Amino acid sequence: MHRFSKTPTPAIHGTGTGVPSQRAPTLQRGCLRSAPNLPPEVDWRVKLNIVIQVIGSRGDVQPFVALGQELQKHGHRIRLATHDVFEDFVRSAGLEFYPTGGDPAELMAYMVKNPGLIPNLTSVRAGEIQRKRVMIQEMLHGCWNSCLEPDQRTKDHFVADAIIANPPSFAHVHCAQALSIPVHLIFTMPWSSTKAFPHPLANLKNSSADPKILNYLTYGIVDFLTWQGLGDVVNQWRRQTLQLEPVPSTEGPFLLGTLLIPITYCWSPSLIPKPTDWPAHIDVCGFFFRDTPSYLPSQELQEYLDAGPPPIYIGFGSIVIDDPDGMTAILHAAVKSAGVRAIISRGWSKLGGGDVPHVFYLDECPHEWLFQHVSAVVHHGGAGTTACGLRFGKPTTIVPFFGDQLFWGNMVAAAGAGPKPIPHKTLTSRNLAKAIFYCLTDEAIMAAQTLSAKMNMESGVKAAVRSFHAHLPLETLQCDMVPDQTASWDFETGSKRIKLSKIAVSILNESGMLGQKDLRLHKPKPIFIDNRRWDPVTAVSSASIAIAGEVVDGAVGIFTKPYEEYKRSQNNPRTSSENQHPLISTPHPSESASGAPPTAFPTPTSKKKNSKSTASAMATASATSLGRLAVSLSKGTLVSIPIALTDGLRSIPQLYNHEVKVYEPITDWKSGIVVAGKNFGRGMYEGVTDIFMQTYERKKREGTKGVAKGLGSGLVSLGAKTTAGVVGLVAYPAKGVSMSIRSAVRGGVGRRIEAAKWKEGLWLAGRKRGLVDPVLLVAEFERRGS
Repeated sequence: MHRFSKTPTPAIHGTGTGVPSQRAPTLQRGCLRSAPNLPPEVDWRVKLNIVIQVIGSRGDVQPFVALGQELQKHGHRIRLATHDVFEDFVRSAGLEFYPTGGDPAELMAYMVKNPGLIPNLTSVRAGEIQRKRVMIQEMLHGCWNSCLEPDQRTKDHFVADAIIANPPSFAHVHCAQALSIPVHLIFTMPWSSTKAFPHPLANLKNSSADPKILNYLTYGIVDFLTWQGLGDVVNQWRRQTLQLEPVPSTEGPFLLGTLLIPITYCWSPSLIPKPTDWPAHIDVCGFFFRDTPSYLPSQELQEYLDAGPPPIYIGFGSIVIDDPDGMTAILHAAVKSAGVRAIISRGWSKLGGGDVPHVFYLDECPHEWLFQHVSAVVHHGGAGTTACGLRFGKPTTIVPFFGDQLFWGNMVAAAGAGPKPIPHKTLTSRNLAKAIFYCLTDEAIMAAQTLSAKMNMESGVKAAVRSFHAHLPLETLQCDMVPDQTASWDFETGSKRIKLSKIAVSILNESGMLGQKDLRLHKPKPIFIDNRRWDPVTAVSSASIAIAGEVVDGAVGIFTKPYEEYKRSQNNPRTSSENQHPLISTPHPSESASGAPPTAFPTPTSKKKNSKSTASAMATASATSLGRLAVSLSKGTLVSIPIALTDGLRSIPQLYNHEVKVYEPITDWKSGIVVAGKNFGRGMYEGVTDIFMQTYERKKREGTKGVAKGLGSGLVSLGAKTTAGVVGLVAYPAKGVSMSIRSAVRGGVGRRIEAAKWKEGLWLAGRKRGLVDPVLLVAEFERRGS
């Protein structure tokens, strides 16, 4: 006999396994706010091109589809850049799509095998680490192209005015820096340091240390280990594709925090309020829910639902399980032991096998529809699935595999809406049956329904759009001529600067009012990544080590790069160093204009040409490495070490709690001279006056004992600030010259951005000319320019 009662069996439930924790052990309630504390709503009128970059499973992509649809209601143009397999899903939601590459199934399989930050030896031996790095390199290129390439299907032109991304896409800040546009991160799991709970990817063991301190430290550790594994890939892509300076190893792990990148977390503040130690640029807005999609169940599914009490749902979505047959057996036994009916989703692991009583196997079905017809849910703990179950008041058992899934299991347990999470490696039919029993108790049902009532009072996706708008720089984004359009170009006449949109420039150009040579790229949100220094010793040491690494890399490359070119030509005779990137192939010159492949047996002439091409490529590779060696030596000696010494000396007052002046960024030789002059003047003045001021202040605070301390710190300040001022007279102008040279060399990326914006302007003028009155636009332009 199978039982369908909601009353649990006391003998099984009474063991205690599966009973929920009243408080997740790492959740520090004293560190949480009681209200969402969102920024004020902004009356937003500017229509932006927004690219949303998302890496992950369908559960990661789906919330951003809902966000994109909400942003469209405000007039924004939305392109969602993610894995190729989700193209139909994204386009069917009415959003534009761009493929980033990467295989989410392979990523999920890797994460199941390596749930922690340190990969296991099996994955290392199998070469999975290198394959993952190559995939990430591919996705970085895809994310960059998504910012300024036309739609691959419709050929519609697009250049991003702003970027929204989830942190694992990795390209976000760097693309925004290359384009000088705003970037806003949105995520379903904590990624910002807090004392309230640990980083979901950290595996904290029992410790006697203060849990708040441990929680906070886990974020830095995760960031550091992540950068150690991928920093070289990111920096190579920055240097070769974006033509940006490499991010210093000391800054890479902490970019989001030091740059104050706005972050919005899409979970319910009713479940997890915003931590009190999160600053104003971090918001918690609520879960993202799309409208319930239209769905007509199959006859078999409807008959099964009508045949008895509401079943439980069991599914692990996009998780790729090593042993699906073993997992299926556990699920069958648990369902039988609990005496319930069940719907089991086959998912990416293709669970199922045999005709089992009271079990229905399901392929694709929207959770928003299905979860209204079940009594409880058992799943892997993806944020989207967790949110959907709680939205409909369903008690939830989470079987985490990796990532944030254990975090969500703990949060559900803390709310009483489910038992403690059961990690998949410890899952048995017995503990799963106990968890199901708990989910069917009045206690769990009441907790889930209470949480559901609170969540349904929220509108996470609307709050997220509000947060996004609140953190945008409206004044720098708005076109001066057409207020609802985004400024993309600067036109300067005399002392006046006019910000112009793409379509305005196209119309004014057609009217003969200006040409492309009269314009400069508008930069609404420049991003500068500085190498923070703490003292002159560590500053010079770290700069010297970095320079030594570049010099060694260049010296070794003189010999290894030609060999790599030779091997590449041998492995693929039709591919040479003419390729823009190892992941992007270009046709060999021997291909015909029609694209036909070369003959199977190359002629002696073609062999001779290939041999010459290979030799030329090898010589070029060697010369390039030699050039890098020379540049690294000269730049290190003339710029990097003097800058490190100057900044290190300027930072010394921080050691005794004195503020250090922050100067404007150095972008060219002119700004380098300006900063050098200001630093020299301020350094000389403060260096002398600090002897008297610090002695006076210390005496005032500490009496006679403070005189010696004040005099000592004043003398240190005198030496540090005056020396920094003198050295800075050389260092800062040298850095400015270096930046000017880099800007000239980086012209390739700048020209690509200019060309993409120009083409989009022409395309817009042809398609949306009715949005702007050319006569009024020309008249207003003449008035402002006069």
